[in-house]
Amino acid sequence: MSLSALLTPLTLPLASLFAIPFLSSWSTSLNLVFISLTWTTLALSYSPLQLEFFGPLFLRSTLYLLPSLLFLALDTGVPSLAVELKAQGERGLPAHQRGGGRKVRNVVRWSLNHLPNPWKLAKHLGIGVVARNVLQYYIHRDLLHGGAGGAIARLHQEWHHSITAPYSFTAAYDHPLPYLLHRFIPLYVPAVAFRFHLTTYLIMIALTSLEELFTYSGYNILPSTIMLRGMARRVDAHMRSRGEGNYGPLGVLDWVNGTTLGGRDVTDDLGDEVEKHHVEDRASGMANKLKSKAKKGNSRS
Repeated sequence: MSLSALLTPLTLPLASLFAIPFLSSWSTSLNLVFISLTWTTLALSYSPLQLEFFGPLFLRSTLYLLPSLLFLALDTGVPSLAVELKAQGERGLPAHQRGGGRKVRNVVRWSLNHLPNPWKLAKHLGIGVVARNVLQYYIHRDLLHGGAGGAIARLHQEWHHSITAPYSFTAAYDHPLPYLLHRFIPLYVPAVAFRFHLTTYLIMIALTSLEELFTYSGYNILPSTIMLRGMARRVDAHMRSRGEGNYGPLGVLDWVNGTTLGGRDVTDDLGDEVEKHHVEDRASGMANKLKSKAKKGNSRS
C-alpha cells in the first residue's frame, strides 16, 4: 500500500481528534469515547507494521516538520511581520542569531535527519550489501564450516545441512545459534555500526528476504534479475556438498578465496548476463550509429 493511500484515511480522524477538544462543547467523557473509537478503527484497519512505521512518520511530518518550515518561511520571508510576533523581537529572528543563515541551514538539515536522504539511503544500502556479504562469507566459512566453529559448526551441520535439496524455508532452518551468527549479525551489525535509517534497514531486510526466497527455492526458472540464477546455483551446490564451498551470497569472495563449487564463479554469471541481454551487440550497434552520425556531420560541413 502506498504512503498516500495509507495516510488519506488517517487525516480526517486525526484532525477531528485534535480539533474536538477545542471546537466543541462535548463533555470530556464523550471526547474519550471518540478517541477510543478512532484508535480502535485505525488499529483494525491497518497492520501493526503500518501503524508503527507510517503513524509516527505522518504525525511527526504534519505536526512538527511542516509547521516548522512554515514558521521559518515566515521568519525569513516576512521578517518585518515576524519581528512583531517574536518574544525576543529582532534578536529572535533565526538569520540574526550567531552563525546567520549557515547556522539555520545546519539546524534544519540536522532536524530533518529522521527522513532518509536519497543519497545517504543509496550509499548505506551499498555499504549494507557489501558488509553483509563480507561478514556472512567469513562467518559461514570459518565458524559454521571451519575448525574454529566447534559445537556451532556441528549444530549447523545437524540442522541446516540435514537438507541437501533446498526449498525456500531451508534458508531459515538452522539452530538458533548458527542462525544468529549467519543471518542476523551480518544484517544487523552494519546497520548499527553505520547508523542506518530505519527505512534503509527495512529495505535491506526486504532485499535479503527476496534473495533467500529465490536462491533457496530450488527452481531453475527465476525472475530475470542479474546474478539471481547464479546465486541460486551456488546455493544448490553448497547444499548438495553439505557445505564444502560457496559460502558467500554473491560469490565474489568465493572466487577470490578459491572456494567456488561447480566449476562456475561470479565471472561466468556476469558473462551469461552480458550474453543474455546482448550487451555487446547493443554496444556495437550504438557505436555504429554514432559513427554514421559523425560522418554525416562531417560531410555537411
